[in-house]
Amino acid sequence: MVIVLQRVLSASVDVDGTCVAKIDRGYLLLIGLAATDTSAEVKRLATEVFKVRLMEDEQGKMGRTLQDAHGEVLAVSQFTLLASFAKGNRPSFHDAARPEVAEPLFDQFVLELSVLIGQKIPTGVFGADMKVAIINDGPVTVVLT
Repeated sequence: MVIVLQRVLSASVDVDGTCVAKIDRGYLLLIGLAATDTSAEVKRLATEVFKVRLMEDEQGKMGRTLQDAHGEVLAVSQFTLLASFAKGNRPSFHDAARPEVAEPLFDQFVLELSVLIGQKIPTGVFGADMKVAIINDGPVTVVLT
């Protein structure tokens, strides 16, 4: 499992020209699920996202959790995070979980994190061609595995 976490001032997802999800200040999570991922891995990373301190505190340092800063989360499934270029210039997605495996794990991640932060988490549309717009804050971008 790979999560690209971006601290944002705002983020939104459009599908077919319609906004399906939008947040203000918080985290945009791009989530790639591997064929070998398990429920335990999903739970571990949901807890890690919950605990990470990337929001600014009074001193302008990254000292607050998302919950401390009353931030929001937008989660987007992105299998391309598992791309491999081991055999040339065209990506292979051999390591990515198949949709029938990835979608329930993605849903579990969203549920686990929503329980931890105490709020509903908007998402993109699994498997859709999505247009993601962000205003990155900092910029702050980290990769969690």
